[in-house]
Amino acid sequence: MTFLKTVPTVFCMALVGGMFSPSAKADEHDKKTTITFSGPVEIPPVYITGMRILPAGTYVFKLVESSSNRHIVQIFNKDQTKIYATVLAIPNYRLVAKNKTVITFNEGVKDRPEAIRAWFYPGANWGEEFVYPKAKAVELAKVTKTPVLALVAEVPVEVAKPEEPTIVVALQQAPVIAVAPTGETVELAQVVQSEPAPVATLVNEPAPTTQSLPGTASSLPLIALCGLLALGGAMLTRSIKNRT
Repeated sequence: MTFLKTVPTVFCMALVGGMFSPSAKADEHDKKTTITFSGPVEIPPVYITGMRILPAGTYVFKLVESSSNRHIVQIFNKDQTKIYATVLAIPNYRLVAKNKTVITFNEGVKDRPEAIRAWFYPGANWGEEFVYPKAKAVELAKVTKTPVLALVAEVPVEVAKPEEPTIVVALQQAPVIAVAPTGETVELAQVVQSEPAPVATLVNEPAPTTQSLPGTASSLPLIALCGLLALGGAMLTRSIKNRT
């Protein structure tokens, strides 16, 4: 089951769910995106102490440069003067890019804030699929009935300063798995989709060569016809001459 297949039943697109402002602003550099939530949203660790739930308000999401196959996303306050969380994400591919920011959620328990699942930058095929601690990932998987990315290693959940470089290093090195609603480990491909392999181009076969038929016909019939015509012409001329 890939990300694209689970969207209709698992995710609540922010614009549809009423949790996301359509006036979000984004920058191409570091994927900076200003997002306004109209309701509380649960976020993955590592978050600042006491900030497991983002209250309704405006926040800035930015991608920290990473050379690995995982990305680090930081969540700031509106003025970017404070970092609320440093979150691990795995790149997730979608076939059709949208021209607006898309936030997806793990549909949570009734009357509880929904947990943010992925963030897609406008016009980008690659999005950020967030990773939760294993216990929380299993809980979300049971509720949503779909696999969720999980951290295997123990990482701090709350810290005083989530922007510390050691936090980024710990997240980059922590093993990541996908857990099913049963708690069993499944392939990552059931949660995130890698870039499709390029379609093989068929080699054009050379056009069949036109072969000329061997020249087996003789020119003797044509010569005979010309001779008959000449003989007939001569006889006609002689006849006319005798009459005159």
